[in-house]
Amino acid sequence: MNLPEQSPTPGARSLDPHLRRYAARTAGMTASEIRALFAVASRPEVVSLAGGMPHLAALPMDSLSGEIGDLIAQDGLVALQYGSAHGVPTLREQICEVMALEGIHGHPDDVVVTVGSQMGLDMVTRIFCDPGDVVLAEGPSYVGALGSFAAYQAEVVHVGMDADGLVPENLRQAIAAVESSGRRIKFLYTIPNFHNPAGVTLAVNRRAEVLEICRRHNILVVEDNPYGLLGFDGVTYPALRSTDPDNVVYLGSFSKTFAAGLRVGWVLAPHAVREKLVLAAESATLCPPTLNQLIVSRYLAKHDWKGQIKVYREAYRDRRDAAISALEQHMPLGSTWNKPNGGFYVWLTLPEGIDTKAMLPRAVTQRVAYASGTGFYADGLGSRQLRISYCYPTPERIREGVRRLANVIKDEMELHETFGATSGRAVTGPQTPAPDTA
Repeated sequence: MNLPEQSPTPGARSLDPHLRRYAARTAGMTASEIRALFAVASRPEVVSLAGGMPHLAALPMDSLSGEIGDLIAQDGLVALQYGSAHGVPTLREQICEVMALEGIHGHPDDVVVTVGSQMGLDMVTRIFCDPGDVVLAEGPSYVGALGSFAAYQAEVVHVGMDADGLVPENLRQAIAAVESSGRRIKFLYTIPNFHNPAGVTLAVNRRAEVLEICRRHNILVVEDNPYGLLGFDGVTYPALRSTDPDNVVYLGSFSKTFAAGLRVGWVLAPHAVREKLVLAAESATLCPPTLNQLIVSRYLAKHDWKGQIKVYREAYRDRRDAAISALEQHMPLGSTWNKPNGGFYVWLTLPEGIDTKAMLPRAVTQRVAYASGTGFYADGLGSRQLRISYCYPTPERIREGVRRLANVIKDEMELHETFGATSGRAVTGPQTPAPDTA
């Protein structure tokens, strides 16, 4: 009879009999504390400013349901069958049309369709990073990216930003520090437009400089751009990939501009990299769901998808305005935040002594939720920061949520004045994102 392996401590009983069997890389997988609070934060009486969920009510549901029914009736034998790991050819052609809005001249053969852009990010990390390799990433950075880097045992070195995005001089300094230590940088991971979580956009006059720095040091650039078409002033910024196609791997997604639940994203990569990505996709999923791809393809072919993006822009701009006006009205002195010109997020910095992770359970008790800042750093920084998402709640709910949040912060400030700084549990690595935080 096979018995479970014993705990490393003599006489002790492990709660997980498989503990000693796990690969070393699983040590970097740390569960999000917000995930533990998700069941509470999802209650209708709680205003969740934590989740990056799109405003699906803006979609033409009646016509979409008819199109999906027609798709099954007319092409069900294809839609419900296995497909290619590369992706449906027609959809890859349409993706190139979408990217052309950002100045990208891509070829359908170099597009790999993925199960959301998160899969693309995971595959890129898998094919490039060995344990101990360095990934440069803005600080703060997308929590899902940090989770992927940790899963493949890559070390993240953060590069500082300001109101105009990643600072080129900070990038030079980070590269010099890593190179002087003898470590190997594999790529720069960047979200140039309407950053998650910081909400800032990389200034156009910095983009060429960032690309030149990376070329000079033989560093690949991974451009993650799910929000690029959601600028509130109607401006679409030139993609980094449009300037340097040979050294930029581009990640895109329909989650923010169509439907997140379909989980359709893509990677546009240099041709040789494309081959490795297709092999990685085959080993991960065999093929992305054909039905979901054909739904997206039919939507792009038969609906005014550019007009729908305009509807999204207006809806998110109204929600952004509601969030900013409520912050201006309710937040205590010493709090600062940015005013994003697109995307889903506002990034707040609170007064000294406030720990947003320690404060989160008390905020949920007061029926408001947010994403604490430490989850967006690989090194546990960000304890004074938090991200609020204005994409999902109505403007009225956003204003009420910010009012509740401000009251919680004021209570924390009073506690700090009376008892000293609050403190939460130390964070030693990136957190795995829950659906409500990504």
